[in-house]
Amino acid sequence: MSSNKKNHLIIKKSFIYILCFIVISTNFTACKYKKLSRTSNFFDTTITITIYDGNEKILDSSMDLCKKYEKLFSNKINNSDISKINKNSKNGKYTKVSNETLDLINTAMYYGDLSNGNFDITIGALTDLWDFKEHKIPEKNEIDKAISSVNYNNIDIKDNEILLTDKSAKIDLGGIAKGYIADKLKEHLISNGIKSGIINLGGNILLIGEKNESNQNNDKYFNIGLQKPFSDTGDTILTIKAKDTSIVTSGTYQRYFYDNDILYHHILDTRTGYPVNNSLNSVTIINKSSTTCDALSTLTFTYGLEEGIKLIESLDDTEAIFITDKNEIYYTSGLELNDGVVTIGY
Repeated sequence: MSSNKKNHLIIKKSFIYILCFIVISTNFTACKYKKLSRTSNFFDTTITITIYDGNEKILDSSMDLCKKYEKLFSNKINNSDISKINKNSKNGKYTKVSNETLDLINTAMYYGDLSNGNFDITIGALTDLWDFKEHKIPEKNEIDKAISSVNYNNIDIKDNEILLTDKSAKIDLGGIAKGYIADKLKEHLISNGIKSGIINLGGNILLIGEKNESNQNNDKYFNIGLQKPFSDTGDTILTIKAKDTSIVTSGTYQRYFYDNDILYHHILDTRTGYPVNNSLNSVTIINKSSTTCDALSTLTFTYGLEEGIKLIESLDDTEAIFITDKNEIYYTSGLELNDGVVTIGY
């Protein structure tokens, strides 16, 4: 992107809420292709895969892939690659992992380098302390101990074997795994002849090709709505018209609780051990790679507004939408907003 791009700000005083999670809007008329959809639960979230002109066997195999990757990447499943690394490292033992696990960890370490450690997958000991279901705030001494083990440079890799050289460290791939899995699902679907579809991994959206449904305007864009946070209404205040790209949001509303009127959310600062506090409510990243979107949405949120915009403007083929806690919408210079609609024409 050119260095002379200007940032845009729109302040809508009538907005009562700020953007929330991504939802799919599909108000089309006659279907030109057979539409099939499957919903299930993996990775502690609800996922939906929608394809056009396919068959049930393709959806079956897609769900099998989700199950496979959950068993590799989850730190909650005892025999996963990640759980084995965390357990064996305490005894100083290397763990042999799959090629996919190795690939994902190497990719995550790249984003650790890019962010100077703001994005760090050895955050597992810290994330284990925070319980957003039980509204648990860890003790400060526990947090201090946990953040002392957060350093992705302590991941030692020899061929397909991995060791955490700090025995108290733990890997947690929650900030990147869904994006990686979405990309793999896209590869799988395309290899099986799917030319149009939507992969929704708990709000991580990946669009395959163009929309293959007929409508009055012959519109080939999918409509992706950004919903108001902390609201059950389902209202959208911004629509992204897009095709053949990925859209991922990280926000304070996804997992949170209040304690003494203080908001505690799940995006943790690797330096303090507490939720990031920078006046942002969400960051949405748009890029063809869902892996890229997933990692960047997390690390850009930790940067804050000004540094986050600077980072995204320095990257090719990547755009972002930032929502502050004052109902302000900022977006990078490759985007234009007209009548509440952003169009991505990749």
